[in-house]
Amino acid sequence: MTHRTEVLRLPTAFALICAVVLGLTGCTANGGERPSVVVTTNILGDITRQIVGDQAEVTVLMKPGSDPHSFGISAPQAATIEQADLIVHNGLGLEENVLRHVQAGQEAGVATLAVGENVSPLKYTSDDMAGRPDPHFWTDPARVRTAARLIADRLIEHVDGVDDATVRANAARYDTRLADLSTWMSSRFAAIPANKRNLVTNHHVFGYLAQRFGFRVIGAVIPSGTTLASPSASDLKSLATAIETAGVKAIFADSSQPDRLAQALRRESKVEVRVLPLFSESLTERGKGAATYLEMMRANTAAIADGLGAPTGTTARPKAGTERNTS
Repeated sequence: MTHRTEVLRLPTAFALICAVVLGLTGCTANGGERPSVVVTTNILGDITRQIVGDQAEVTVLMKPGSDPHSFGISAPQAATIEQADLIVHNGLGLEENVLRHVQAGQEAGVATLAVGENVSPLKYTSDDMAGRPDPHFWTDPARVRTAARLIADRLIEHVDGVDDATVRANAARYDTRLADLSTWMSSRFAAIPANKRNLVTNHHVFGYLAQRFGFRVIGAVIPSGTTLASPSASDLKSLATAIETAGVKAIFADSSQPDRLAQALRRESKVEVRVLPLFSESLTERGKGAATYLEMMRANTAAIADGLGAPTGTTARPKAGTERNTS
């Protein structure tokens, strides 16, 4: 009788354990595991979490403040990729140290989505990357709206156990907020005088923003689409001349990267130029200025507008909303 009682208690005990550790292990009430989505970059990770909501576990490989061109992953993270139900990655050569793990996941039969390849990518038109696709599509919120829809579609198509209606509702809600962001950015940038709408950045990262909102890219401190390249002395001198000719007043450097090259360029230039930080390729930890995609784009828009001479207080901020945080 005692043995029978103990056997009957086992399912109840298991259910209690699952209830306690649900958020940590992915255990569900029926003893199964929640669907798993692995995302390479933290910018895409935040976007994906807005779409997924509570329908699956989302694992983001890239830590806040990292460089997407050079970050690496651990052996346990690599194993997570091959065990996922869906892999969401930027593509177009961005995650240079992680691509082989994504390919291994594909070979293991995991569904994948290379987002950048499906949002009408631009090609670089100058410097050593000319003719190659530009992976930095997220600086254009219109393309991010497309990316969010693609993620929702792939999630519904390939991840069993998610509720289609919930995913669609999450995607629609996030799309509205992306549309509001784009409208606000247009209004804020419109306040910049036409002759000051010139961009000089740490490397070629804002081509999509320039195309969408009518900026001219004068050049980049690192004349490449990746931070792994290095400029020559002649590169810096040529860019300094271009800055003087265009009357550029600000150089924008990624906040997660040392700005010594931008500072050297500023000293090389014969005009007064400020070096201002932007959050261009990575989100930050919570409370550090760019913990979500929406927060990052608002901060960058304000910094660019202020740095290039737009009158302050000309437009209201978009609604902040309650997006989930990636940190």
